[in-house]
Amino acid sequence: MSTTTVDKKTAVGATVEFKALRRSFGVTTALDGLDLTINPGELVALLGPSGCGKTTALRILAGFESHDSGQVLVDGEDITGVPAHRRDAGMVFQSYSLFPHLSAADNVAFGLRMRGAGKAERRRRAQELLELVGLPQHADRYPHQLSGGQQQRIALARALALQPRVLLLDEPLSALDAKVRLNLRDEIRRLQQELGITTLFVTHDQEEALSMADRVAVLRAGRLEQCATPSELYARPATAFVAEFVGTMSRIPCVRSGDSVVLLGRPFAVDGTLPYDGELDVLVRPENVGLTASATGPALVVSASFLGSVTRLTVRLADGTEVKADLPTEAAAALPIGSNAELTLPDRPVLVDRRTA
Repeated sequence: MSTTTVDKKTAVGATVEFKALRRSFGVTTALDGLDLTINPGELVALLGPSGCGKTTALRILAGFESHDSGQVLVDGEDITGVPAHRRDAGMVFQSYSLFPHLSAADNVAFGLRMRGAGKAERRRRAQELLELVGLPQHADRYPHQLSGGQQQRIALARALALQPRVLLLDEPLSALDAKVRLNLRDEIRRLQQELGITTLFVTHDQEEALSMADRVAVLRAGRLEQCATPSELYARPATAFVAEFVGTMSRIPCVRSGDSVVLLGRPFAVDGTLPYDGELDVLVRPENVGLTASATGPALVVSASFLGSVTRLTVRLADGTEVKADLPTEAAAALPIGSNAELTLPDRPVLVDRRTA
């Protein structure tokens, strides 16, 4: 892509705040008191399962939905009564939403035309932005003449044309094939950082969120479970829901022992709060599970998935519990399906949750 520069009205982006935001649709609660602050120039991903409220929050910020109570602030200003077209926000939709009868350049310049910019100014800005997204040679092509990835770049250029204070991305990569999606997410991140624009990115793809965002906000049933950097979210999930939604987790039954738990015959300190009652599980990530070949080991290898430099093995314990372990592929070769192994965990505090049914 070109390194053409664009005027940086948003060299430092806006601060966006959701305060006690609530929204219901009939008996369904979409947002249940959402509190979240997005710092200037930051890219925050809203991540969660379908129906968790992430798209509703984005649409409320854009002005396409109203909220029942709470506030939405941009640089400290409550924008509740401001119509969508005056909110100074650019939006990129999942479905691109390009005008089929307009060329790529005219699609990019459409917002400028609506604001009364002259023809020469529109042409100049459109060309700048097409260069910015790497498509200057496609100015005269129509949407049906462009690939999905090219259409999405045109949609991004159109959203940036008015130099908005806030950029809103509504699952913009979900309709693309895997290779294009990987390339385009890197380019979106590069542009976002180059322009310093505050960005809210909605996705259900955890890999997308973790690879692109400064912080990831995990929503569940309209509530914020945790908002943290990708590394913190992965390594120190605040709740069992976050732990299992972000990345892969195995549950291993354990036994309460005072303020700690006993697992695989060993005591472990607890990371966080130990539930007061009920049967308990320890949540463990595959890369933290060690396996060693042993003819008398209690773990039976039942499946293997080649992932390149690592292979993910699934072992079954005597009580029927299945545990996933990521081993270097060379080491995994010593543990074929049907073999027995000893299972070990690192000596550090573990995340504990009530046992699920």
